[in-house]
Formats: sequence, C-alpha cells, structure tokens
Amino acid sequence: MAHGMNALLAEVRRIDWVTMPVASRRRRGDVLLAAVAGVFVLAQLLLVRPGMGLGWDETVYVSQVGTQAPPAFFSAPRARGVSLLVAPVASWSTSTELLRVYLAVLSGLGLYVGLRVWHGLFRYRVLAGAGALFATLWVTLFYGPQAMPNYWVAIGALVTVGCFLKGRVWGVLAGAALMAWMRPTDAVWVTVPLFVFAVAARRWRPLAALATGLALGAVQWVIEAYVSFGGLTERLDEASRIQGGLGWNIAVDDQMRSQVGRALCRPCDGSMPNPLITAWLYVLPVLAVLGLVVAVRAGRTTRTLVPFACAVTAAVPYLFMIGYAAPRFLLPAYALLALPVADALLHLAIRPNGTWRPVAATLVALGLTAHLAVQMNVLDRAVSNATAARDGWERTAAELHRLGVRPPCLLTGHEAIPVAYYTGCSSAATGGHNANSTTAEIHETARHIPVAYLTPPEGGTAGYAHDWTPHQAGGVLVRLAPPGAAGGGG
Repeated sequence: MAHGMNALLAEVRRIDWVTMPVASRRRRGDVLLAAVAGVFVLAQLLLVRPGMGLGWDETVYVSQVGTQAPPAFFSAPRARGVSLLVAPVASWSTSTELLRVYLAVLSGLGLYVGLRVWHGLFRYRVLAGAGALFATLWVTLFYGPQAMPNYWVAIGALVTVGCFLKGRVWGVLAGAALMAWMRPTDAVWVTVPLFVFAVAARRWRPLAALATGLALGAVQWVIEAYVSFGGLTERLDEASRIQGGLGWNIAVDDQMRSQVGRALCRPCDGSMPNPLITAWLYVLPVLAVLGLVVAVRAGRTTRTLVPFACAVTAAVPYLFMIGYAAPRFLLPAYALLALPVADALLHLAIRPNGTWRPVAATLVALGLTAHLAVQMNVLDRAVSNATAARDGWERTAAELHRLGVRPPCLLTGHEAIPVAYYTGCSSAATGGHNANSTTAEIHETARHIPVAYLTPPEGGTAGYAHDWTPHQAGGVLVRLAPPGAAGGGG
C-alpha cells in the first residue's frame, strides 16, 4: 500500500517533464483539436439553431445585463458568471440569434482550450476522441450555445485538472476561478480530489493557485450572500431549500429519466426511457474504469486517476444528494470522464504497435455510430420541446402587448419570469422559490402601471387577482388589474 502511494506521488512530481512531441506533430495535433472544436460550433448552429428563444433560466441571467427587460429575481443558488459572460453582446443587443452565435463560437474556443491544456498528458488522438465524445452528447450540444453555467464549469474543470497535473499554476488559478465564477458549489466538488492530491504530494504552489482561483471566482457570490441573503450560511441554506433540501437521496434513476431530452425533471416520475437512450450511461462508467486500468498498466496512473476522481466528486451531489434531475448538472463529470473513456476505446480498437484490431475496431465503430444516432435523436426532441415552450411565451407576450401590457409593467403568477422577459416587464412572486414581493406591493404597483396575473394550468388564482379582468393570451388565461386601481381580493 505504502509502495503504491509512493509510486503515485513520484509520478505526480515527474509529470512536469513529460516528453513533448516534435513541433510538426504538435501542429498536426493542434489542427485536429481545432477541427473537433470547429465541428462542434457548426453542429450547434445547425442542430440547435440560433433562432431558439431564451429559456427560463437564460432570461434571468441575460436580464441582469440586457436591455430587453428589467432584471429578474436572482435566487440564492445562482451566480453572476453567466451574466458577465453574455454582457459583451446582451448589454447592447436584444438579438437572440446574435447571442447564440456568440456563445456557440465561444463554447468551441473553450472546448479547444480545455483539450489543449492536456497536451503532453494524453496523445492527441485521445484528446480529439475525448473532445468528440463530449461534444456529441445531446446535452453538450444543447447547452453549448445557451446562457447557462454548466458547460463552462465543465470547461473550467478540464483546464483546472489538466494544468494541475502539469504544474501550471496560472492555468489552475484561471480554471478554478472560471468554475467558481459560474457555480461556486460545483467548483468545490470538482476540486476536492485536487486538494487531497496536492496535500499528499506536497505541491504547495498548485494548492495555493487552486485556493486563490476558487476565492477569486466566488468572492462576488460571497459578498452578495452577506448583502442580499443575510450571510454565507443563510445563502447556502436558502440554496439548499430551493433545491429541495440537500441530503442523502439517490437520484440516479432521475438522471436516467431525464435523458429523453427533459431540461428539468422535477418531479421526476414516470417510466424509464427506452433502453437504447440510457444504455450509454451504463457503458460510461465501465469504459472509464477500463481507461483507468489501461493507464495503470501503462504506468501513467495519475494523469487518468485524477480526472476520474474529480469526475466522481463532481457527480456525487447530483446523483446522491438531490431530489430531482437536470442532465446539464453532469456536464463537468462527462467532460472529465471523456478522457479515460477515449483512451479505453482507442486501446480496444488499436494494438500497442499502432495497428488496428479489425473485429474490436468494427464493434467500437458500430457502437459509437449507434450512440451518435441516439444522441442526435434526443437532441432533436429537446430542441423541439424547448422551441415550442419559448414560442408559447413569445405568443403570450404578443397578446399582452395587444391588451395594453407594455413596459413599464409587471407580471406575476405562472411562468411570470420568462413571459415578463419576452414582454419587457418586471416580474414578481409572493411565494415559492422566486418570492420577491408582497400582495401589498403588487396592489400598489397596479395603481401606476399595467399589472397582469398569469393563471397556471391547474387554474388556481392568487386571492389578490380574483377580481381582475380575465383575458385569453396565447392560450394562457391572463387577469389584468383594473387601470389605476389596486385590484381586489386580500
């Protein structure tokens, strides 16, 4: 046991002087990685399509810096990273198409950088394979061009772990800051193994860079916790409450059910999807472990064990500590596991001397082809469902405009946050995860500007809006407060 740990630590210390390929081979490898990233960008633009409207969470992030609507309520779990990411476009343009193109190109650049930092730790064909595996998952393609944080946590994880293994402290700092900038709690989970390895190997400079990066990325979130939520503990408690209360809860089956293209599976009930859709989730850990075995036999344990360990800790809270599922939560784990999985697949298909194993290579190719077909099918379903929902919000907004609800205005009730963004209004809620107002405040607002209540599908209406005038707006029942009056009901 002690000998194994000593060997592991010895490899950590040796990792900085891994022999680099010759310049020409490096250039070809860089071109290969750039090609993978370029195809990823094109696939987003063709398959997700820039015209797809903004989703619920996207409207919250974009509204913080955009001009389409007033800033939406910013709940405890959210961080400002995405808002800052989209600010170069959203701060002066309301074009969703332009924002999508910008994010697609940026995500392709991020993928290239995230893979490139691993040069010298894995062969270029492994890196290209890992990039292709990660980039062709439906959830990666779906969220790459969206104003959401999870993809960027995944890129930050690749940069952080790769630079940690190579001893590049500025890369460790930058990657950790990016993760914490986007989702501070996710950044902590990803980096737990890095802290353990750094302390065990006495690598104090990477350890200091890691801690500094997390602190720099999370400082705004922490300050905001004291300014707006009463303290850091209070913000963490509120974030846990919004997520249903974090604790022991097996959500593996929820993640399985969400693989049909559901952006959010809450509550996550119903039957399991077709086994063809979830088969890759069973194969993934097997191939990752095989990749680790291959690495141990080849004498390069650390560079595979570390991303494997970080992927496991990144996935733990979303598989065992939460009561619902969203496929995007596991993007950091998928990005890190793609490395040992690609290594394992190449080991199965190619002999050590570089020649193909015909039977194995054929089976791997067939498996990957089937996997790609399933992912593209699910992606098409996810894009169709998302587009339909967002088109519905846009239609409701158009009807509200027709009814005279124009900025400045206020919406409350069912799906008030996204509909308000499309309408150009503020949004308010007196209860639930996004509570930011009171009945009295809504009454007072109704005296001065148009206020509308959106009735949920089950038909319930808050007491303060019972007497408001009902209208149909894009298939949604809307109740308008009487002009210049507080409305009725208590």
